[in-house]
Amino acid sequence: MDPAPSSSSSDAGSTSGTATTAARQGVADPAPMGLLLRHASQNSLDESSQRNQSNLPEEDDYKPPYKNIQHFEKAFGILDTLRKTMMMCDVHLVAGELEIPAHRMVLAACSPYFYAMFTSFEERDKDKVTIQGVEPIALQMLVSYVYSGQISITEDTVQNLLPAANLLQLSDVKEACSDFLKSQLHPSNCLGIRAFADLHGCIDLMAAADLFIQFHFADVVEGEEFLGLDVDQVTSLIASDKLTVPSEEKVFECVLSWINNDQESRKDYVPMLMEHVRLPLLSQDYLVNRVDEEPLLRYSPKCKDLLIEALKFHLLRGEQKATFASPRTKPRQPVGLPKVLLVVGGQAPKAIRCVESYDFKEERWRLLSDMPTRRCRAGLAVVQGKVYAVGGFNGSLRVKTVDIFDPSTGKWLSGPPMNARRSTLGVAVLDHKIFAVGGFDGSSGLNSAEMFDPTTNEWTTIASMSTRRSSVGVGVVNGKLYAVGGYDGSSRQCLSSVERYDAESDSWATVAEMSARRSGAGVGVLETLLYAVGGHDGPIVRNSVEVFDPALNTWKPVADMATCRRNAGVISLNGLLYVIGGDDGTCNLASVEVYDPKSDCWTLLSSSMVVGRSYAGCSVVDKPAGYQ
Repeated sequence: MDPAPSSSSSDAGSTSGTATTAARQGVADPAPMGLLLRHASQNSLDESSQRNQSNLPEEDDYKPPYKNIQHFEKAFGILDTLRKTMMMCDVHLVAGELEIPAHRMVLAACSPYFYAMFTSFEERDKDKVTIQGVEPIALQMLVSYVYSGQISITEDTVQNLLPAANLLQLSDVKEACSDFLKSQLHPSNCLGIRAFADLHGCIDLMAAADLFIQFHFADVVEGEEFLGLDVDQVTSLIASDKLTVPSEEKVFECVLSWINNDQESRKDYVPMLMEHVRLPLLSQDYLVNRVDEEPLLRYSPKCKDLLIEALKFHLLRGEQKATFASPRTKPRQPVGLPKVLLVVGGQAPKAIRCVESYDFKEERWRLLSDMPTRRCRAGLAVVQGKVYAVGGFNGSLRVKTVDIFDPSTGKWLSGPPMNARRSTLGVAVLDHKIFAVGGFDGSSGLNSAEMFDPTTNEWTTIASMSTRRSSVGVGVVNGKLYAVGGYDGSSRQCLSSVERYDAESDSWATVAEMSARRSGAGVGVLETLLYAVGGHDGPIVRNSVEVFDPALNTWKPVADMATCRRNAGVISLNGLLYVIGGDDGTCNLASVEVYDPKSDCWTLLSSSMVVGRSYAGCSVVDKPAGYQ
């Protein structure tokens, strides 16, 4: 008698029998169970027993679905081949003499225009659909784009592609055309591009064209497109506050050019257009010798009134000019390019040639090309986009030389020298002229001053101050130049006194003194207020700041800086005061502090200069094209 089978052999036999039965009945064996399962150890079972039992996969075990990134490109490539061979096409688009085969479903998937047409209108049942108002070649290119995702936008195709893409609601192609036209803006075509953008509802392109026209106004008005504008377009253009012009003369002359291009039909528009020319901003000589002598204006009572207004404005004193109520006395405020801060030369600890710039938008510093020679204790001024480094100390001599930096080329050139050697001088710009005030010539402090006129390229001596001032700070408020503090070599005293220069009378007058003696103070202007920042009185280096109100002839203190600073650079931008570098009496500083008058608070700029320096020249310029 055979022995009874064990339970294990019984289980095995049972399994085998089941499999045999299934095979006989034609049923496939079930898939092996647990082929990819990991058999857990006791430790892992103990750990897993603490988890929430669920059929959902654990987060750590989740694997994203497989995705073939070439799938759609391959599929649409085959669809495009079918279109080109006219296979399975169920519609023909007709434009002029051209018929373009396509697939309704593909067109509808890519264009809201075609989606609406083939789902809601009678065209869904037509074999041929005529597309009105579209150039045939443009339609063919856009259908090809729907299948391929590629399109060639050139000067020859863009004017037909943009309106066609606009009609078919292919917004990405319309945007690409708009970007292409932005890149093609030029003084000779920007007015035409602006009109084209307006016609087709390209808001971004129109805004870009407006900015370009405003910034390049002086070149735009020299072209044929400007002469072809209608009177409303000219009025809108010259009324803008944002025009970038070297002087208001350019606006006056362009109006006359436009009128003289078709004088018979346009001469009656002279009074209306002259209302938008800011005649009070023209020089008195130009008003008398050019405007008053212009025949087109002479016989117009309205134009005579505008000329009288301008001449009356020139007779007013500085404070009265600030309150003169007329839209034509408001200076234009061009938007310009983004701004960068230039820090030129300085002492670190000797005179250096190093120039660096700070990009306000990117919040970073970078080094630029060096100055031609070492220069510290100089003055810096910006006129007509050029940066003038005036006077200073080259490490061995006080100099009267001038170097001129052109931000658009990144190059330095030599300019006309001053009449006197001046180090630790004050430099400011008033009425597009550079004023160099006081300083030290190597043997004594100076009370003399001189003025540079870029139109004549000459320096002229002006009235002297009542006090010798080296290490003097200067600023311009309401058309008056202020010389603040400094050091009097005769009395060997740091100064708290302040003098004001009136260019019209070529004279200096004293105004209220500061509350503290300040030599080497930084001076900046916000709105109509003059700020004196830091400085020193002998060995005492100050972090205090005070502000002068010319209307009240008073000084008052504001919040102190975090750091004591003398011989620092000061600039103002967007309602904030920036104090750059300087020294604290023991070492040069690379940090920059920023003052907000609304909160009366100082903050530290997040990044410091590459080179700590004092006695540097500082200015703000438009960010040059190609600036990296």
